[in-house]
Amino acid sequence: MAIVSLVPMSLERYAAWRRVAIAGYADENVRAGHWEPEQAPALSEAQFSELLTDGLDTPGQWLWSVVDAGGEEVGILWVARRRAGHAFIYDIEMNPARRGEGFGTATLLALEDWCRANGFDSIGLHVFGHNEGAWRLYKRLGYIETSVQMEKRL
Repeated sequence: MAIVSLVPMSLERYAAWRRVAIAGYADENVRAGHWEPEQAPALSEAQFSELLTDGLDTPGQWLWSVVDAGGEEVGILWVARRRAGHAFIYDIEMNPARRGEGFGTATLLALEDWCRANGFDSIGLHVFGHNEGAWRLYKRLGYIETSVQMEKRL
């Protein structure tokens, strides 16, 4: 199995990640039918600004670079405290060239260890319905559905 470390994200990495993440979140919401394409960038920016009011220094928010055993960044992870004892994954992304190597699994297991050590007893997340690969990973690691929204396009 892959081995990873969660390394606090650098300011430079944060700036680069934030730009890409905002665009990606906007695209995901358009694809899911939640937002109109012309509104999506501004809505995404607003949500990020609301959640990360002080960037990397926002209380109750943790942003990590996911680093493999050789010291190479293979992904990112953003987690927040949603309520007492409950962590929420806002973003987990593995580098496309490194997908399929077990880093997603290793990252989630490393997060479980971090959560236990820091007083969390549950982890939540949201997965877009069209992201079947992520959904399968979460189910395999024991995540259960707590709410399901459904829609039929006409």
